[in-house]
Amino acid sequence: MEENKQESLEEKITALNNTADTTAEYTKDDIEKNKVMAILAYLGILVLVPIFGAKDSKFARFHANQGLILCIIWFAIWLIGQVFAAISWKLYAVLSIVFIIVYLLLTVLAILGIINAANGKAKELPVIGKFKILK
Repeated sequence: MEENKQESLEEKITALNNTADTTAEYTKDDIEKNKVMAILAYLGILVLVPIFGAKDSKFARFHANQGLILCIIWFAIWLIGQVFAAISWKLYAVLSIVFIIVYLLLTVLAILGIINAANGKAKELPVIGKFKILK
């Protein structure tokens, strides 16, 4: 019974991470030259470094787009938390577990993005990878 639950969880995680891989659209030279920029895209406000510093790299722009979406979501959740805290500390305390779970999920997405970038892959992040802000 326990093995079935574990296999089911692994299957769900695998299915969730089964996102579009567009690595073939990028040149090996672009990927190798811009891996560091792509990694920086997932480190909060450092997403601005590849946005402004690697404008000509399609690979870095791909990861900067995903990092920017993560950063915007992270900031929006923080802002919502601040509003709840200003309204009522009791309400904020009750909702804090939800905020912690969301932050953990965003951290997992950032780690997945860093791993993909470091491995030279242009693979969309689960759930948010389909959204495009940067072109």
